[in-house]
Amino acid sequence: MDARALREFLELVKAGEIAIEDAVRRLGELPVQQIAEFAQLDGERALRMGVPEVVYGERKRPEQIGALVARLVSLGQAVLVTRMAPEAEAAALAAAPTGRYDPISRTFSAPPPGGPPPREGLVAVVCAGTTDIPIAEEACATAQVVGAQVERLYDVGVSGLHRLLRHAPALRQADAVVVCAGMEGALPSVVGGLVARPVIAVPTSVGYGASLGGMAALLAMLNSCAANVSVVNIDNGFSAGFVAALIARQSHAARAEGEGPREARTR
Repeated sequence: MDARALREFLELVKAGEIAIEDAVRRLGELPVQQIAEFAQLDGERALRMGVPEVVYGERKRPEQIGALVARLVSLGQAVLVTRMAPEAEAAALAAAPTGRYDPISRTFSAPPPGGPPPREGLVAVVCAGTTDIPIAEEACATAQVVGAQVERLYDVGVSGLHRLLRHAPALRQADAVVVCAGMEGALPSVVGGLVARPVIAVPTSVGYGASLGGMAALLAMLNSCAANVSVVNIDNGFSAGFVAALIARQSHAARAEGEGPREARTR
């Protein structure tokens, strides 16, 4: 149950369509969801953060993922499972038939029962090369579940800078930018110099031996000369997409209130 669902729920209680006893019971079920012996799901996270708890699917068995997804669905919450193996797809779909598994990003997502709320704000997701796309797609899937619109700009690495520059107008329309790159990790600094927006850099484990599984890109991004660049962990498209979507949603809300980003910063 997120804030929108809670508001609708309380309106039904107010109108007498849900008995107070039933309301107390349902709200009392939210805090900690004990699932067999292997998990405690945070049922209140959607109320605190606006986004339900996300399931990290790596090394979880299909039946465990199915149980977690089923509990999220029973709470009326959106579902996002990251790093999910293909063999868990059937269990996830059995629990959330409206869901979708994406083998590229290895994510499973399903909207809440009432359908997803309108997506607010725009996140541009940029990647240097085709081999970075799985991480970029994880960022896209996450940003969409968190509630932002997404625009993809792929294969625009610095080895052919003209490919990036022709997308500069689109980059400047975004509220936040996620940039995924491996090898020497230079792309976020270049993007940071083109836009007056937060840039979240994602080092990817792409490159030959001296890239050290993404360490070279990570260190390069941490030493970026562009002041608007922040960095997440290697291959962590999830965190980048999550933070970027929160920024985009807040920027959209500020505009909707007639307050531009510049004024919001100087108050």
